[in-house]
Amino acid sequence: MYQDKTINCIDCGAPFIFSANEQEFYAQKGFSNEPKRCRGCRDRRKTGGMGEGGPRSLYNVTCDACGKATQVPFNPTNGKPVYCKECYRDRRTGSGR
Repeated sequence: MYQDKTINCIDCGAPFIFSANEQEFYAQKGFSNEPKRCRGCRDRRKTGGMGEGGPRSLYNVTCDACGKATQVPFNPTNGKPVYCKECYRDRRTGSGR
């Protein structure tokens, strides 16, 4: 049903293979867009190594649920709660505190 497909990475221009197995996985997950970046560029982007800024900045905060000191990858906005990973996960899964 699916066949390997060659795509050029939008960041580095190198060709990469979008395999039949990956296409099937994308279809099962309901993804409608094909990947645009090769594995190396995707990994660099996820770790914040793309562009001029280098690695992403982390901000020191206190969790509004448990009071634990933690870091978040965004600059918190005054008046909006910020949670540590554990409390955030608990709230997303519905077991909240």
